[in-house]
Amino acid sequence: MAITNKNQLRKTLGLSFNIAMLIGGTIGVGILRTPGTIAGLLENYWLIIASWVFGGIFVLIGANSYAELATMLPKAGGSYNYIKRAFGEYAGFLSGWFDYITNAIPPAFYCIVISEYLIILFPQLYNYSAEISIALLLIFVLIHLSGVKNGSSIQKITSFIKVICFVALVIACFLYSGAKLPPIQKDNSFFQIGLLFGLFKSLQLIIGTYNGWNNVCFFAEENDNPSKDIPRSLYSGIILVIAIYTLLNIAFFYVLPVETLAESNLAAGDVANIIFGKKGAIIVTVISIFSLLSILNAFMMIPPRILYGLSRDGFFTTKGTLVNKGGTPIVALLVSSLFSLCLIFMGSFEVLFSFAAFTSIIVWLLAYFSLLKLRTKEPNLPRPYRSIWYPWSTIIVIIVSIALLLGFIYSDTKSFVIILAMVLISYPLFLILKSRNRGN
Repeated sequence: MAITNKNQLRKTLGLSFNIAMLIGGTIGVGILRTPGTIAGLLENYWLIIASWVFGGIFVLIGANSYAELATMLPKAGGSYNYIKRAFGEYAGFLSGWFDYITNAIPPAFYCIVISEYLIILFPQLYNYSAEISIALLLIFVLIHLSGVKNGSSIQKITSFIKVICFVALVIACFLYSGAKLPPIQKDNSFFQIGLLFGLFKSLQLIIGTYNGWNNVCFFAEENDNPSKDIPRSLYSGIILVIAIYTLLNIAFFYVLPVETLAESNLAAGDVANIIFGKKGAIIVTVISIFSLLSILNAFMMIPPRILYGLSRDGFFTTKGTLVNKGGTPIVALLVSSLFSLCLIFMGSFEVLFSFAAFTSIIVWLLAYFSLLKLRTKEPNLPRPYRSIWYPWSTIIVIIVSIALLLGFIYSDTKSFVIILAMVLISYPLFLILKSRNRGN
């Protein structure tokens, strides 16, 4: 189906939106919860901090490759476009639907978690969790149906508030004059199988917490100056996220020792209770709500862009390319929201949500390979931004991605089995859609 001007996405987004999308779509409640789990897995202060920094450097080097890909092919759908261009339709189809499912599940999850946090603040709402979740979803659907500009404004405001909240929490931790960081005991068990498992499991959690760093690439087609804004936003946004994540972990360990934090299911809550007393839980709950509102808004915008790109290439209904007056891919938004609504009712999304880091690594890996392939296959393709220290930076991130993928397979066999099942199902579906497109 040829895309008419009526079905074109509008170039209304800029650098400030990109940075807000990266920060808002990356920093969530994961950073408030995972430090305790990771402390329990690694039990070594320096190894924990190094793991968070390593995760950040990994995505920063990855951003170097993504900046070239997104400015070279500034189209809605992100990674799907690069992989399809390099390796053909099936690779694009598979990665596109992997990316879509990974990004379409979170809205349901975030609506439910926000409702749970609101109930903590207002216990009288205890019996209305499902209703609150559905109401939140509908509110954000209406916001985005009204146009891209409203969604962009919400993203900027909530992302700004989120950063202020996290910076304030870091400062509060360092101003605390109570418990001090205990001497770090040397851990000689680094090469033990148990700790190796813990390291890969921790990295999976950390990569999952960084997940969202490449969100700006989904909006390249709507960016008024993608050649400059995408690289700038990727680097500045990721560096800010690395700083926040690393400082938060150092701040938490400044207040509580590793051994204590390792027992925590909500690290930020336990730290806040020590600093602020009884008000600590309320403060962390409010921070969590703002974090979730920002990331919910981001993930309401991302899946429709992927579905729009898939529809444009015949891998979903052609009506998925319809764009309303406000610049929103309206059918793609409604389909994605209906999917989220079903998950809210079913509550069956948690198994799939748990392997977001797994599927993300696969898609990123294919995207990095596509950069190498396209440099050889299409050397004359316009490249407004060229990856720094190519090809070594891309090769490094590929090697690390493969190592992480193997580690994830080792530490999370269940997710790997689900992914294999999805791959097996995908090829017959691809052939059916391809046959249908030929018929049209």
